[in-house]
Amino acid sequence: TKASLCWFSSNEVTKLRNIGISAHIDSGKTTLTERILFYTGRINSIHDVRGKDGVGAKMDSMDLEREKGITIQSAATFCKWKDAHINIIDTPGHVDFTIEVERALRVLDGGILVLCGVSGVQSQSLTVDRQMKRYKVPRLAFVNKLDRQGSNPWKVIGDLRNQLKLNAAALQIPIGLEGEHKGVVDLIEEKSYLFQGEKGEKVVEGEVPAELKDLVEEKRAELIEKLADTDDEIGELFLMEEMPDIDTLKAAIRRTTLSCTFVPVFMGSAFKNKGVQPLLDGVIDYLPEPHEKENFALDRSNNEEPVQVTAKKEDPLLALAFKLEETQFGQLTYMRIYQGMLKKGNQITNVNDGKKIKLARIVRMHSDDMEEIDEAGAGEVVAMFGVDCRSMDTFSDGSTNLAMSSMFVPEPVMSLAVKPKKSQMQNNFSKAIAKFTKEDPTLRVKIDDETKETILSGMGELHLEVYIERMAREYDVECITGQPNVNYKETINKKQTFDWLHKKQTGGSGQYAKVIGFIEPMTEDDMKELGKINEFENRCIGTNIPPEYYSSCEKGMNDAVSEGALVGCEVEGLRVVLEDGASHAVDSSDMAFRICMANAVRDTMKKAAPSVLEPVMSVQVEVPAEFQGAVVAALNRRMGLIQSSDMNEDGSGIRITAEVPLANMFGYSTELRSQTQGKGEFTMEYFKHIPVPKNVQEELMKNYKEEREAKQDAA
Repeated sequence: TKASLCWFSSNEVTKLRNIGISAHIDSGKTTLTERILFYTGRINSIHDVRGKDGVGAKMDSMDLEREKGITIQSAATFCKWKDAHINIIDTPGHVDFTIEVERALRVLDGGILVLCGVSGVQSQSLTVDRQMKRYKVPRLAFVNKLDRQGSNPWKVIGDLRNQLKLNAAALQIPIGLEGEHKGVVDLIEEKSYLFQGEKGEKVVEGEVPAELKDLVEEKRAELIEKLADTDDEIGELFLMEEMPDIDTLKAAIRRTTLSCTFVPVFMGSAFKNKGVQPLLDGVIDYLPEPHEKENFALDRSNNEEPVQVTAKKEDPLLALAFKLEETQFGQLTYMRIYQGMLKKGNQITNVNDGKKIKLARIVRMHSDDMEEIDEAGAGEVVAMFGVDCRSMDTFSDGSTNLAMSSMFVPEPVMSLAVKPKKSQMQNNFSKAIAKFTKEDPTLRVKIDDETKETILSGMGELHLEVYIERMAREYDVECITGQPNVNYKETINKKQTFDWLHKKQTGGSGQYAKVIGFIEPMTEDDMKELGKINEFENRCIGTNIPPEYYSSCEKGMNDAVSEGALVGCEVEGLRVVLEDGASHAVDSSDMAFRICMANAVRDTMKKAAPSVLEPVMSVQVEVPAEFQGAVVAALNRRMGLIQSSDMNEDGSGIRITAEVPLANMFGYSTELRSQTQGKGEFTMEYFKHIPVPKNVQEELMKNYKEEREAKQDAA
């Protein structure tokens, strides 16, 4: 083991790559990762995701993942190829786990977008692409599954250009497709690579086959033309009709890939062990070193101004905890080091709460096996034990007040009431919930004040289902779940003034407070600019309301907006302006103003044309053409607005985009499967909240009223 540890020590490795492999469900990302680990010598045998041997892929280390054949948590793994060190983060492709993908993309320097050679760009590829663009991640594309019937890499490249609007061109062409697929031809060096041996480990270089010579010429010209569009040096050569040499071409591809203006496309079939080694060469040739990708930290002492991270080992430490996991040895924290060094035994400071921590163990992760190391430098991804922190906390050595920017966390859209089946499981139940919410920021938990139920909120049915199943497996807690609830919100539609007096006289000092002002709706732009959904504005002049009670008035407003007057949901888009009021020398108190303001806002909201808002999802359905009528009819039944319905490029199916209220999406996956003989699939993500129809609003208000009356009678 000593030899193998030294083989991985960070001093001798000259190049470092942090890459993520992301794609649509079942495009073969986990299989690709498995092959990469095998060819780089990290694992000795290959197991497939749904293999006959029942072992499951190396990266799917949770029971649930092996059983369902889907990847839920991003496992981090590292390996060595030629003279470079590669950290791979395997990301889930399911839309309910997009937070995992976003988290991984924050930490990566480059990505591989895996596409299926038959289906091309699918709905989830669009989501992943959007996230990669948001974090400006340079990427390579890998067209997988070229051994399958109907595979066509040129259609996939067309999809990349038309649907994702990427400037993509092939660096390779396949030798044979479907059952004939043997290898690839490299367009830059004009060599063929055949993959022989039982597991494709022998790469045989050769000449370009004669029958492919014309295609190689054509595709090489196309590659140079695409590069000429974005790179000046190649552009000049192209205009002078000169052929760039190999080094010039490679340098240009690297420059344009790093600036995110070009996407090189590689080909192969991971399952049949073809094309993986040239892809690894591509990762080293074209994806960035940690210092080549710009990362910014926020300076807490200077109004969160962005500061560029240097990625040098000598500078003060800056590291980000991007993922937490419970293991039998305690909490394991995955860290990405942006600058400085982590050394065993050193003290580090959590920037978010100022706690100092001594580093007891640093390990490198290989899915769920680990290797101990003594130090790690800038750009590496490592894991640590004995560090109590939350996901996305920043660590420094105490000398700086920089935080890696806060990550964009989407609002949860679906809630579920959960309780353990047996009361003796309560202890484990709370442990599980505490752990899950710590490691996943999109999972929220709250206790309903009135029903005292535990409400879990998350990103969709599957997201919540997976956590409930994990509770049963990891903590032995069987749960009873209630009807899923939709997170409605309330808002107002016109300006309304208020003049509210709160007076209560009982024995001793009473309560007295008066507030005058108005409430008005905020536009979406206002909310974006302020970065919050409600605003309290104080325009009082003089001391009719003593200044020490202003904060109580704001708290009163917050009480009112946390539970609206119509259906008891959170209020958004409300601006409360306090203009005047009155107080009493003896009877006015913090509490009196708080109650007064809460009642004033609640009462005035009823007069300000209030409406209930419901979450609307942007739903993308992909179905074979013959089912189009039935699917569109079903979406219309669910009050969906069809935005577009386009033919897939190869005419094999229809892609329907619609906006559907979430309340009408329950059980849609089962309906879609039964309508399309299991061939249809859909993905949805939160789009926005819009007002509900009048009849729905009245029904919601009626139900809310009945519930409240029932509770009052019970009390």
